[in-house]
Amino acid sequence: MFPIEKIRELETIVGLRHFSAQMMLEYIAEERAHLDPGAAHFYCDNFDYNHAKIGENIITSYALYWDPSLGQVNSDGSVCVLVYKDDKNRTAFVHDILYMSVLDDDIHPLASQCEQVIDFMQKHRVTKIGIETNGMGNALPEIMHRVAQDRQYLMHILRVSNHTKKETRILNSLEPMLNTGRLYLHDKIKQTILLSEMLAWSPIGSKEHDDGLDAIAGALAMMSCPIHPLKEHIKLIKANTDFQI
Repeated sequence: MFPIEKIRELETIVGLRHFSAQMMLEYIAEERAHLDPGAAHFYCDNFDYNHAKIGENIITSYALYWDPSLGQVNSDGSVCVLVYKDDKNRTAFVHDILYMSVLDDDIHPLASQCEQVIDFMQKHRVTKIGIETNGMGNALPEIMHRVAQDRQYLMHILRVSNHTKKETRILNSLEPMLNTGRLYLHDKIKQTILLSEMLAWSPIGSKEHDDGLDAIAGALAMMSCPIHPLKEHIKLIKANTDFQI
């Protein structure tokens, strides 16, 4: 009833496990799922702002997502991640990730993190960010706006409230991308703990940190900001020299 190319396209979109369970009626238990960092593609290219490209890949949008915590010792990690997207090919490029920490005696740990996030945004020339506002993150948008105002940095903040279990969010967002070869990681990611998080992660819960994975899941799920090549906005103007002095 359906063309084979459409079936394969659907399999690519939803991932092998979901396709097997929902379309082939062959259930695969969630606890059998895992995140294999070896299934990701690694790249070393910088983002080309003029042509909106990473290598030969055309980038159409980006998502910047912050999964916050107090960032202190023995607490959950506070992570901000930048993901570029090629929406036409449904691929995602985890371009940079920021694991934040503050001193235990920091009087204003959230404001200190806001400073780090704004530095991160300026570095990558982005002005839109999604912030998870569950729990302690509820006050962050106001703090972020105040810090940005002091630094005269204009930005737009998208409040994100998650009600789905973290393991489910990670499983549904990252597993299909990895299984279908659509997740790309910048080489600098190897210098962080993200790959270790992938190896240790379990859909039934783990004592290991998974805050970087949760941040990426949030970036993949949030509404992206469109990107246009800068060269499109550059127009050559020819002066009229047909005049006499």
